[in-house]
Amino acid sequence: MFENYKTFETTYAGRKLWVETGKTCMLSNGSCWVHYGETVVMANVTASAKPREGIDFFPLSVDFEEKLYAVGRIPGSFLKREGKPSDKAILASRMVDRPIRPLFPKDMRNDVSVVMTVLSVDPDCSPEIAGMIATSIALSISDIPWNGPIAGISVGYCNDKIVLNPGLEDRAISRLNLTVAGTAEKIVMIEAGADQIPDDIMLEAIAEGHEEIKKMVSFIESIKNEIGKEKFTFESMEVDHDLFEKIKDEYIDQFKYALDTDDKNVREARLKPITDAIHEAYDNEDKSNAGLLDEIIYKVQKVIVRRWLLDEGKRVDGRRLDEIRPLAAEVALVPRVHGSGLFTRGQTQVLTIATLGPVSDAQLLDGIDEHDTKRYMHQYNFPSYSVGETRPSRGPGRREIGHGALAEKALEPVIPSTEEFPYALRLVSEVLSSNGSTSQASICGSTLALMDAGVPIKAPVAGISCGLITEGDRWMTMVDIQGLEDFYGDMDFKVGGTHNGITAIQVDIKIDGLTLDIIKEAFEVTRKGRLYILDDIMLKAIPASREEVGKYAPKMLTIKIDTDKIRDVIGSGGKVIQKICADCNAKVDIEEDGSVFVSAIDIADAKKAIRIIETIVNDPEVGAIYKGTVTRLMSFGAFVEIAPGKEGLVHISKLDDKRVEKVEDIVSEGDEIVVKVVEIDSQGRINLSRKDAIADLKAKAENN
Repeated sequence: MFENYKTFETTYAGRKLWVETGKTCMLSNGSCWVHYGETVVMANVTASAKPREGIDFFPLSVDFEEKLYAVGRIPGSFLKREGKPSDKAILASRMVDRPIRPLFPKDMRNDVSVVMTVLSVDPDCSPEIAGMIATSIALSISDIPWNGPIAGISVGYCNDKIVLNPGLEDRAISRLNLTVAGTAEKIVMIEAGADQIPDDIMLEAIAEGHEEIKKMVSFIESIKNEIGKEKFTFESMEVDHDLFEKIKDEYIDQFKYALDTDDKNVREARLKPITDAIHEAYDNEDKSNAGLLDEIIYKVQKVIVRRWLLDEGKRVDGRRLDEIRPLAAEVALVPRVHGSGLFTRGQTQVLTIATLGPVSDAQLLDGIDEHDTKRYMHQYNFPSYSVGETRPSRGPGRREIGHGALAEKALEPVIPSTEEFPYALRLVSEVLSSNGSTSQASICGSTLALMDAGVPIKAPVAGISCGLITEGDRWMTMVDIQGLEDFYGDMDFKVGGTHNGITAIQVDIKIDGLTLDIIKEAFEVTRKGRLYILDDIMLKAIPASREEVGKYAPKMLTIKIDTDKIRDVIGSGGKVIQKICADCNAKVDIEEDGSVFVSAIDIADAKKAIRIIETIVNDPEVGAIYKGTVTRLMSFGAFVEIAPGKEGLVHISKLDDKRVEKVEDIVSEGDEIVVKVVEIDSQGRINLSRKDAIADLKAKAENN
């Protein structure tokens, strides 16, 4: 029945990888299953027969679909089915999109869809890497025009050794989480999170990853040569070259004047009458060219910017190639939040707000990997006003999620552990103005906000980007690219790091790849840039994290109790812990290992809750003084609860320092009184004394 069914087998980074084609999904342009260990990902690629009309971009969509059946779990939602993609799935989609997109024909406007479906997950074998390889195979054997193949690999750094496609145990101790994608000749994508890895080790990791990638690319080429379809011809949407030359010759001087400014508002104001004039002159002249005029206008500006850079070393805002735009940093801008930082680079400006909460505020994750909670969260918002537009806010898109994840990745290595700082942390970066590198500005603003909030980070982190212009074998880099240089350039090489090393990388390119020489120079350019930003700007705004969290932040205390005492602290139906929270105006969280986290706005309330918990889990000490509640009155004395479930008797003779005729003359039910433990008898009964407690406290006050 399946006469086209084929299997192909190889070894990748020491593990078996095999491919199935021709058995399923017969209506896709290209389809395959990739098995890596027990991880299985199915990739399907399809393309429309005709180009989409009225667009000036290549309409590619890439989706990474997480199925919880792949890890034997039922979704936790009310509907019990997968909903919108998780952030992790969106990040995986973007990670595959970036290396494949530059390899499609620039003049193709046919819709292309890539869908990766995760069918099974082996914790030792990354479904993202399997998905990238499956996508490359599906595109390569399809009839869709594409200049691949590519392959991807994960690289770790464990015990001072580079590890390719690390398994679960290695990932747990790895200082590096690097993903590299490449063709046989060049690197086409880099994404990394790292624990302050030096540039030379990072470069070595990229190089070693690429060597293994070359083997996989050769394997995919062999599959393509055996079963690949002939690529279909498409209607080219290339601009009319004669019309392009005509408009360029007529308007180039006007465009040069419009572009030659460091102010985005001025530039756009200058460009508008030029573009209006071109449309007015040519829209009616030839209707067939009307839809391509905007692309011609784009290409004319691109020629100008690139020629300035390549021929004159000139940037549109007049900076040197190694010069960063004017910078400013400020903290404590917003009064009642826990921490805030504002970072400005030229016309790019990001405000980050830090919020601290109890550990129980950690985000719950319902995904296919081994992580089920996330204590440190970073979110990024890009409102329309930041670029002078008027679109309504509709929640975060893929770009916002990707930029937030990049900043989170950059800062995660310097966040203190739960033992050092028992808080959940949420950072929100609000882009106030955008003219390039907002993701890197959010890294800087977030460092400022964390330090302002009193988070004892291990080291401050800054972010900076490096651009690239190529022409044949010629290439040049420039630091801190603004929006126009990103738009018309060939690369946005984003690097976050500390004084000691790199913490995050994300590379977007528009060409067929990067050489190791280009990557090495990008590392050097960004290292110098981030050190300048750290030393000359950020650390002058706030030289170190504040010694204490702010007055509006919750104060957190933690203790460890025996696990067999957890039930005593919680109580039947949660009554005990609820009473502690209510009486102390605090929040109490208990983990399975006996870790107890108490948070309250007033540190005194937190200490009070801790004392109560300690009294519950520890036997009362003779001589210790407690504050308890009168629960019952008897003729011979009063019973006082010094902790939930722990009650003692204050004999009438111990109620006051004078003779007491009736217990009711001194206390009533519900009164809070101080008592001292004077005896615990052989039956465990606790005898208390209010008289002795008052005397001890009075003597202590006099001595102080």
